[in-house]
Amino acid sequence: MNVLITGASSGIGAALARASAARGDRLFLCGRDKARLDAVAEECRALGATVRADAVDVSDEGAMRGWIESCDADAPLERVFANAGIGTGIEDEENVRRTFATNVGGVVNTVLPAIAVFRARGAADAPRQILITSSIAGYGPLRACPAYSATKACVKTWGLSLRGMLRREGIKVSVICPGFVRSRITDRNTCPMPFFMEADAAARTILRRADRDVGLIAFPWPMRLAAWAGGVMPQWMNELLNRMLPDKFAAGRPKVI
Repeated sequence: MNVLITGASSGIGAALARASAARGDRLFLCGRDKARLDAVAEECRALGATVRADAVDVSDEGAMRGWIESCDADAPLERVFANAGIGTGIEDEENVRRTFATNVGGVVNTVLPAIAVFRARGAADAPRQILITSSIAGYGPLRACPAYSATKACVKTWGLSLRGMLRREGIKVSVICPGFVRSRITDRNTCPMPFFMEADAAARTILRRADRDVGLIAFPWPMRLAAWAGGVMPQWMNELLNRMLPDKFAAGRPKVI
């Protein structure tokens, strides 16, 4: 399978790359940090995969469209992971704008060109699948990370809506909502992280459910249940619950990750 993954230089993206490489997939990877991305690419090549790795900023619409079209010209894409995302512990204007530009703009800049290349190819025997990484944090408002929570809620709703819209065209769409998974974001957290998972275990879960075309890949189930309950409870109860939740980071000013 020809697989494209954004945000492949660390965390879930890197784990998805390794797991896909082990399955024999051909990989197209991008990330912000060229050194980290090249290291992941070498791991995947050691597993026998053919890999193209490019440093591309997902918030750059033109660069992303050109890169995706170029990758599709190299080998027709079959599975696209719109995975790149960042988090911040400081809700200042710079960080909030960058979070929205990456977590929402970056997903849009990945998904729209992917839809375009899939549509241009038309219905075929080869699979055409898009997977968008959201988060359990996207189930409801969280005072500890307003921008992150809001951006993940946005792409969750958009992705599930696209699933219904694109089904008739034979393009599959799934949304991934993981709980706490090892990444550069969670490495900075000082808050409790229940049901914490290693990234490689999360990637295996994602790929198994992607193969079955599960629309909402949310895990682990206790976190999904708790997040769902928090999202549907009356607002006054949600506000009370949020007051009791700890900050993500201890005192200090962590940068966007």
